[in-house]
Amino acid sequence: MANYFSIFLVILTFASGLIWLVDSLMFASKRRERMAIATGPVGTTSALDQDAQLPWIVDTAQQIFPVIAFVMVLRSFLYEPFQIPSGSMMPTLLVGDFILVEKFTYGLKDPVMRNQLVNIGEPKRGDVVVFKFPPQPQLDYIKRVVGLPGDTVIYRNKQLQIKPACDTPENCQPFQTLDLKFESRGEAYQQFAPLEKYTEQLGEVSHQIYRTQGRASSSRYYSQPGTQADEWIVPEGEYFVMGDNRDNSEDGRYWGFVPKENLVGKAVAIWISFEFDRVPSSWIPGWIPTGVRFERVGGIK
Repeated sequence: MANYFSIFLVILTFASGLIWLVDSLMFASKRRERMAIATGPVGTTSALDQDAQLPWIVDTAQQIFPVIAFVMVLRSFLYEPFQIPSGSMMPTLLVGDFILVEKFTYGLKDPVMRNQLVNIGEPKRGDVVVFKFPPQPQLDYIKRVVGLPGDTVIYRNKQLQIKPACDTPENCQPFQTLDLKFESRGEAYQQFAPLEKYTEQLGEVSHQIYRTQGRASSSRYYSQPGTQADEWIVPEGEYFVMGDNRDNSEDGRYWGFVPKENLVGKAVAIWISFEFDRVPSSWIPGWIPTGVRFERVGGIK
């Protein structure tokens, strides 16, 4: 849907700009001449004056072109708003959060075909990214970057271990088990199960995650030849991502890796957050917010 809107913006910007340009080059001067002739005693040249008026389609194009062009540039190359639809990134992001995604962080892409125009930067470990879901590119997903190209990632006993990429055996580092600090239990529930909150140190990023009690099942994990069931080697030009709600997230553990060309941008801020805490029996539609969480407005860690 987001890509369809981008295509619509491009077509509307091009069409309105083309109408304005053609009118300026071919018809505007003649219309000004007729307008000059029409400027005479009041009531004597009404028909000619009407003929010299700006056509409605040109008038509309001139009014909407600057606005549409600004929105297209802003949304395609700078920032794009997204809404969080699920709890897979809890507690970092909640259902009802509206976020801003920085489009230029990882490079500029054309808004239609999404081909790379300018390479600006690469994702860092710990970045929260929006990307085109590899199995269904028409869908936008949001997860946290855990593994970079060349990394070996293990998720075992609900804890991450990462072996960073290395060029030569002499530069290779051993597996690093990420530090976890228990914070609380039971502040949130999922499927009637209390969630445990931990603070995780992922590279230079300290962020919070949720886990549920019990051993994580690896029976559905994405299988990569030459690795164990809970181990993945990130291919060149791709990234391994996971949700912060570790036991309630359909992420790279189940479908693999995110190619760089699928990246949309980096989630940088929550600009508004709505609550939708309404009982099913209520006559008020469920999409109408019940409150605003102003305390959640701000940057994303």
